[in-house]
Amino acid sequence: MPETATPATELTSQYVTQVTNDLERNVKEQERLSEEIASLQEQLAAVQHDHTVLLNVQQALGVTEAPAQPTEEAKSAAVPSPRQKTGAARGRKKAGKSTAAPKKAAPKKSLAKSAEATKAAQPTLVELIRRHLVGLEEPRSAAEISAALGQAHPERQFADKVVRVTLEGLVAKSQAERTKQGRSVFYTAPKPADAPGAEAQPAAAEH
Repeated sequence: MPETATPATELTSQYVTQVTNDLERNVKEQERLSEEIASLQEQLAAVQHDHTVLLNVQQALGVTEAPAQPTEEAKSAAVPSPRQKTGAARGRKKAGKSTAAPKKAAPKKSLAKSAEATKAAQPTLVELIRRHLVGLEEPRSAAEISAALGQAHPERQFADKVVRVTLEGLVAKSQAERTKQGRSVFYTAPKPADAPGAEAQPAAAEH
C-alpha cells in the first residue's frame, strides 16, 4: 500500500505544477492582450478625434461629398477584428453571410440618403458665418461668433478653431475683413465696394 501511494502523490504533484504553470502563462497572456487592447483603444480614440476635426474643417470649406467615404472605410477596417477570434466559427459565418448581406445593404442606402438630405437642407458653416457678419454692427472675435452661432443653432456644434479657420478663409477670399486690437483679432463683413460707383452714376447723369 505505501508503494502505490508514493507514485500517486508524485503524479498529483506533477499535475499541480503543470496546472500552476499553465495558469501563470494564461494570466500573463491576458495581461499582454489587455495592454494591447488598451493601446489600440487609445489609438482609435485619437484617430476618431482627428476624424471629427477633419470633418469640421471640410464643413468649414464647404465640402459636402467627401465625408461619405471615411465612414465606409472605417466600417471595412473594423471588420477584421472579429475574424481573428476563432478559426472554427469562420465556416459557420460564411454560410450565414450570403443570406444576411443583402438585408444589411438596404438600410445603409436609406441612412445614407437621409443623411445627405439633412446635410443638403442645412446651410453650410460658411453661409452661416456670412449671414452673421452681415448682421453685425461692430467687429466680433472668432470665439464670440462661435458662441453666437451656437445659440442661434443649438442643434449644431461650432468649434472655435473651425470658425476661426473659416473666417480666415473668408478674409482670404475678400468676403470678410479682419482687424487687430492688441493681441485680439476681430472680424466684420466686407465694406460694400459698389457704393461709391452707385453714387457716381446719378451724379454723372445730372451733369
